[in-house]
Amino acid sequence: MTDSPDAPRTLQVALGERSYPIHIGPGLLGDSRWLAPYLAGRQVMVVTNEAVAPLYLEGVRRGLPEGLEVRELVLPDGEATKTLESVSRIWDALLEAGFNRRCTLVALGGGVIGDMVGFAAACYQRGVAFVQVPTTLLAQVDSSVGGKTGVNHPRGKNMIGAFWQPRAVLIDTDTLATLPPRELSAGLAEVIKYGLIRDADFLAWLEAEMDALRGLDAAALTLAIERSCALKAEIVAEDETEQGVRALLNLGHTFGHAIEAHQGYGKWLHGEAVGAGMLMAAELSQRLGWLTEAEVARVRAILEAAALPLAVPADMAVDDFLAIMRLDKKNLDSRLRLILLRALGDACVHDETPAETLTALLAEFPRR
Repeated sequence: MTDSPDAPRTLQVALGERSYPIHIGPGLLGDSRWLAPYLAGRQVMVVTNEAVAPLYLEGVRRGLPEGLEVRELVLPDGEATKTLESVSRIWDALLEAGFNRRCTLVALGGGVIGDMVGFAAACYQRGVAFVQVPTTLLAQVDSSVGGKTGVNHPRGKNMIGAFWQPRAVLIDTDTLATLPPRELSAGLAEVIKYGLIRDADFLAWLEAEMDALRGLDAAALTLAIERSCALKAEIVAEDETEQGVRALLNLGHTFGHAIEAHQGYGKWLHGEAVGAGMLMAAELSQRLGWLTEAEVARVRAILEAAALPLAVPADMAVDDFLAIMRLDKKNLDSRLRLILLRALGDACVHDETPAETLTALLAEFPRR
């Protein structure tokens, strides 16, 4: 990892002819050198939401070359809007504008916008180009990279979607200056995840630098984003459509998605639910004899330092968890598949957890 937070750096997601860059640095919005090369044709639609538009839509306008046919669509904000109805509004706008197969969609916002715009792009005229311009830490380090797109269903998160890779990911680190503290913590959950599943040295670095990260230190955040994206790009290149190793990126997500679905999308931020879910996964790993009590304490401590929840909702019973977890996309042949930790920095897919062990964890885990 490099030391200067000011010089833009570029990573590559290696997927053959569908490979694409991740550009990371300050001031990328408003500079046409970063966005223009990835436009498929003259028609561009920028899709954002009501929270992001006043902050960064003008910057994207400045970053577009002259002579384009540009349309803008501003959607409501929030996880509760991540629905087929919202995606239909994108398709409606494209059709009303007469956009063709050489159009490009630009997703400006957090993970909700990125997932919906990517799904809209995957389906419109059987697939058009799109570019990710993530403005939250969670989207920058996770959801904008890798081509997972989709929407939520009342019975499960991200149940309707497609794999559709962007042409590029443009991460302007200056956007983090306007990120609310709660959203920052939610993003840090996904950063911590990378250390837990694949890089124990990165985890140790995060433990040492958590105060700097929460204080929006530019150098620390840039390094954290770069390492997180590098790890995700490496995993996606190995397993684009989640047939194997990519499932490890779901550490904490089976538990976390159950919390989100049960509570109603948006009440818990995605990263908050994943944070609690990662602690549940760590404690279950200890019950299976893999992690020590001291290692679980480290997981708990770094989540607490990131201001993430260490307990689950008081109104969630064991059966509530199990009913939703059974719908998880990783499950095969009615076997519940969980991402657990053999050690810190070493995750695995496990489908042989004794029912009584899982039930005991769900019953005994702290509520709030």
